[in-house]
Amino acid sequence: MSIQADFFSTVVCPHPKEIFEALVGKTNPQGGQIWAIRTELCPADLYCYLSARFGPPNGAQNFFRANDSDNLIHWDWTLSCEFGWITFLGMNFRTEIQLLGKFPFTEQDKEEFISQIKADFSNFGQKMSDIRSNLLEKWVEFTNPYQRLRRSIDQLLKELRSLELDPGNEKISDWSDSTNIQVAQGQWDSVAARYSKGLGLCFGVRSMLPVMAEAFVNVVLITLMKPEISGDRRLRENAFRQPIDIRIKSLHLNCNGFASSIDYSHETCRTYHSLVNERNDLLHGNVAIDKLRFNEVYFHGSVPVFNEYRSMWERSIGVEIQAVGFDKLFEEVRVIERFIEYVLDCLQPSIKKEIERASRKRDLGFNEKTGRFGILFPDHLVDMVAVKAPLRDLKDHNA
Repeated sequence: MSIQADFFSTVVCPHPKEIFEALVGKTNPQGGQIWAIRTELCPADLYCYLSARFGPPNGAQNFFRANDSDNLIHWDWTLSCEFGWITFLGMNFRTEIQLLGKFPFTEQDKEEFISQIKADFSNFGQKMSDIRSNLLEKWVEFTNPYQRLRRSIDQLLKELRSLELDPGNEKISDWSDSTNIQVAQGQWDSVAARYSKGLGLCFGVRSMLPVMAEAFVNVVLITLMKPEISGDRRLRENAFRQPIDIRIKSLHLNCNGFASSIDYSHETCRTYHSLVNERNDLLHGNVAIDKLRFNEVYFHGSVPVFNEYRSMWERSIGVEIQAVGFDKLFEEVRVIERFIEYVLDCLQPSIKKEIERASRKRDLGFNEKTGRFGILFPDHLVDMVAVKAPLRDLKDHNA
């Protein structure tokens, strides 16, 4: 049976008390089917339409949800028709339409069902618009750049530590000192592969560390920015375009919540600034000879005369270790951590807790209308799906 042309105009919205009485008395419709709606119908449009036509959500799931955004089901309208109940469930990844009862419909009827809903929008257009404008707050979700870099760096450091590089104790003798050339070749191949990967990881981490610190400063700036600055696009953009040292020095001027200004002459800031300069040489491939030199040699015409002999390790893997700055890596990690801690300590205690919490979040939210920033969702993703299980399995589960 196909859905009759005016089917959705016949559905009604029962009182929540009627729904609960049916559930408690077990007189609610049994069986049925579930349709998943993803891109076919905008969930915000559906929410406004159901609100405009039927009033606030009336389904049982509304009473079970926690008063926050960490729920499997966010809203529930349960409607009644001649075949049973039609339940609309707003979830994290889809809208579920549950047809509970003896519906003569199939999955092929879903398109017509949705078309009837969309066609009815025009009858409630003004009310839908009022609900969207006056009751719904529009937020934009965006990725927290500091947390993204933090996770990447933590993963790279984990991989680097797993290689257990120990240059001081892993130097391999020159082949000329070996009694078995094949064994020496195998050692070189194995060690060189490990160090090639490890030094690449080291380069990546050292390059990203100052960027991570800058991202943290930007999160503080965008989250605590004074309304008169955040509300003016030109002023807001100007605050972010300043050189990083100016951004840091002026945080207490551009933001609310600072108990004291940031002293850029403080040791933590000075070591951070030096690290930024080191990163610039590393990342931009600057030819800073004093930092890159590793040997001296004389030439008599085309004849090299070495000032001192270096081992094969020292002229190959050893050079790469020095150039990449492997020995500096973990101290630089501590430099960044101390800098972030110093900035946090300049905040008022209650604000410090808020920034610490926000900085740990993968995603944040921005309300373009009010200029507010906030945490919209937990980091974990939740979903569920209904399955048909044999009666024996259900008994085992209950046991």
